[in-house]
Amino acid sequence: MSTLLDFKFARFFRATNGEAGRGNMQSGKSGEDLIIKVPVGTRVRDLESGKIIADMNRPGRQRTVLRGGRGGKGNARFATPTKQSPHYAQNGQKTKEYEVELELMTIADVGLVGLPNVGKSTILSVVTSAKPKIANYHFTTLTPNLGVVKRYDTAFVVADIPGLIEGAAEGAGLGHDFLRHIERTRMLVHVLDISGCEGRDPIEDYRQIRSELTQYSEKLAELPEIIAANKMDITGAEDWLNLLKEELADTGVEIYPVSAATGKGFEPLLDRILEMLKTLPKTLEFEEDDISPSAQYEWGFNIEMDGEVFVVSGGTVDYILDTTNAEDEESMRRFQRLLETEGIIDALRQMGATEESVIRLGEWEFDFIE
Repeated sequence: MSTLLDFKFARFFRATNGEAGRGNMQSGKSGEDLIIKVPVGTRVRDLESGKIIADMNRPGRQRTVLRGGRGGKGNARFATPTKQSPHYAQNGQKTKEYEVELELMTIADVGLVGLPNVGKSTILSVVTSAKPKIANYHFTTLTPNLGVVKRYDTAFVVADIPGLIEGAAEGAGLGHDFLRHIERTRMLVHVLDISGCEGRDPIEDYRQIRSELTQYSEKLAELPEIIAANKMDITGAEDWLNLLKEELADTGVEIYPVSAATGKGFEPLLDRILEMLKTLPKTLEFEEDDISPSAQYEWGFNIEMDGEVFVVSGGTVDYILDTTNAEDEESMRRFQRLLETEGIIDALRQMGATEESVIRLGEWEFDFIE
């Protein structure tokens, strides 16, 4: 897969059911696995807890995020010394529904960040064979573009992250959609329009983007960074470059003047990126939380009144209903025994249930018979 677009139209997935237990000493056949394909870089988050339960960060990776219920037992499981081949075989247990959120995060070594229209897409086209959409207006890029830089005997992946705007960290515009794609990168190249040709202040632009990165994620703000001062071919760029160097003199941030329009200045920039990548950790992998077993019954029950009807609910009731076949006489006898052994019948008597009372368990209703 290359995008998550298919999940816009298909949001519910169910694996095939396993079979109930059978006669002839056979347990039910397990259901087939359902494999859902996602793009490399997809992060799977448990919607209820917010925990990351899978990081699909490399091709071929598999992670089980939901398990089916326990299979039904065959009739041999219920054999007794006096009844060697009982007719009753148990249903399998159902599993609960589980909701996850899929986030696609670009996997790249280098992320190009900066305000709209500073020349990131043009730089990507100059240093790689990528052909991103380029035009002289803001937000030309609405999705990350990837390109591969081949330098000497090494190659690395560069991502052109769509232009950020003030408030992106709070989700302004497409802020969160943009910022999450930077999280996996190993380093940032901050592209500035050093010419100030649109009436902007390159120094203020730099501060703004740094502020957005810090607000979104401290980890993101701490990524190694160098600056590509673009549009050096435009009059006035040299003056702004000197002011920027003075402003950042104490920070240690390196500045490389370049011109994407003329293709000049990229040799030292690429050499420095390559040098830094050799010393940096590999692409970020998110720590995965353990996945809770999906088919679980919290033992116990509760009785409430709905008008004149006694409503019994809880994990014990769910288990009894899930493992009972209403069309099988022996299964229904087991159902009755479980109501007695688990204390549900006694509890109903104490609540005042008589032979005229109606009892409801899930979708089942029946008369209370002594």
